[in-house]
Order: sequence, then structure tokens, then C-alpha cells
Amino acid sequence: MPTLTDQQRKFYETTLAVTRQEIADLKDQIAEERAKVAARIAELQSAIDASKQMYAAACMRLGVDNDLADDPTES
Repeated sequence: MPTLTDQQRKFYETTLAVTRQEIADLKDQIAEERAKVAARIAELQSAIDASKQMYAAACMRLGVDNDLADDPTES
């Protein structure tokens, strides 16, 4: 490799530091977004569970089979 001047070395060292920080920041943002998505999925799952309870109760009151009770895709 050719020898770098002091100015070139400083440029590349700065580039390393800046891009390393950018990568760290992006990883932090990804982690934050994943946490938001996980929280939203948990909220939606709770809503499904509550609705399934209401559905089951309505089926029971009407004396009809609960067609959602054994559906694995509905969990």
C-alpha cells in the first residue's frame, strides 16, 4: 500500500470514527423500532384475546359451536 500523508491518515481516521458512530446510532434506532413493533403486536394480541373471549361467550349464549376455539391461525 502506498504511504498516506498525515492529512490523508487524519481523513480516514475521522471517516472511521464518524461511520462507526453512524452505525451505532442506526443499530440503536433499529432496536427502538423493534421494541415499538413488539409492544404494538402485544396490544393487538391482547385485543384479539379479549375479542375471542367475547365471541366464545356469545357462542355459548346462542348455543352454537365456537368456530374460532380450535383455529391455530387465530391466536
